[in-house]
Amino acid sequence: MAGAASVERVKDHATGLDKFVLREARGSSVEANFKPPKAIRGGIQICFPQLGNHGVLEQHGFARNRFWSVDENPPPFPVSTSNCHIDLILKSSQEDLKTWPHSYEFRLRIALSPRGDLILASRIKNVSTDGKPFQFTFAYHTYFSVSDISEVRVEGLETLDYLDNLRSKNRCTEQGDAVVFESEVDKVYLSAPPKIVIIDHEKKRTFVLRKEGLPDVVVWNPWDKKAKAMPDFGGEEYKNMLCVGAAAIEKPITLRPNEEWLGKQEISAVPSSYSSGQLDPEVIRRV
Repeated sequence: MAGAASVERVKDHATGLDKFVLREARGSSVEANFKPPKAIRGGIQICFPQLGNHGVLEQHGFARNRFWSVDENPPPFPVSTSNCHIDLILKSSQEDLKTWPHSYEFRLRIALSPRGDLILASRIKNVSTDGKPFQFTFAYHTYFSVSDISEVRVEGLETLDYLDNLRSKNRCTEQGDAVVFESEVDKVYLSAPPKIVIIDHEKKRTFVLRKEGLPDVVVWNPWDKKAKAMPDFGGEEYKNMLCVGAAAIEKPITLRPNEEWLGKQEISAVPSSYSSGQLDPEVIRRV
C-alpha cells in the first residue's frame, strides 16, 4: 500500500552536512550529496551563470559549488510543480561579486510528482541597485544512468544545428535520424523542441525530458580517454552514463533590474519498446 509523500531533512554521515530527501507516495525518492570544495559529479548540476567554458568564469559557473539556503517563504511559483517539494535559494556573496559583479537571487524548487516525475524549476532575479542589466547562460547538467552507452539513442534532436565543443564550438547540423554514441560527445543542440527522449534499448526504458524557458539541449559523454584522465570519474563509467540537459546557451539571457527569468525541466521514466525508429505508440499516448 502506498504511503504519504514526505520531505525529510537528514544528516549526511559522509560529509556532516544536512541534506533533504523527497519521497513520493509510491516510493520514488530524490536526494543530493555535496562534499565541498569539490564540484558535484553526477546527479543534476546547476550550471549558472555559465555552462562549461561558455564565458569567463570557472567551469560551469559557481552555483553548483555553493551552499544554498532553504527558502522558508517563497513567492508563488508561476508554474505547476507538486506538493512534494523543497524550495532553496542562493544569493550573491562577496566572493561571487569579485568575479561576477551582479546582484541576483536564484530560487530553485525541486519537486516529485505523484507518479514519480522529477521537476526542477529555477527563478533568477536581477536585484541590483545600480540600474544595470546582466547576462548569463544556464543548464541543468543531468546525468542519466544507462545500461550501455553504445545501445542508447536520443530522439528529438535530429536535423538540428549544434555547437560542437570538441571543435572550438563550430556550428554543425545533426545528420542522423537520432543521436547515437560511438565516441566522445560534447554538444549544445540549438532551438530544440520542448520534449526529448532518451531510449535505453537494453533496459527497455525511456527517459522523457520536457523543458520550458530553455531553448537548447546539452549532450555529453567523455568516452574512454577523457574518463580515465578525470580524477573523480571511473575509467569505465562512461559506458553507463549520459548527460542530457535543458539549457540556454546560444543566446544569453538578459535581465534588467527587478526582472525575473524562469526555466523548468521535468524528467519522466517510462517503460518502452523500440520499433522502426519510433517510440511505441501506446507509450506516446500515455506520456
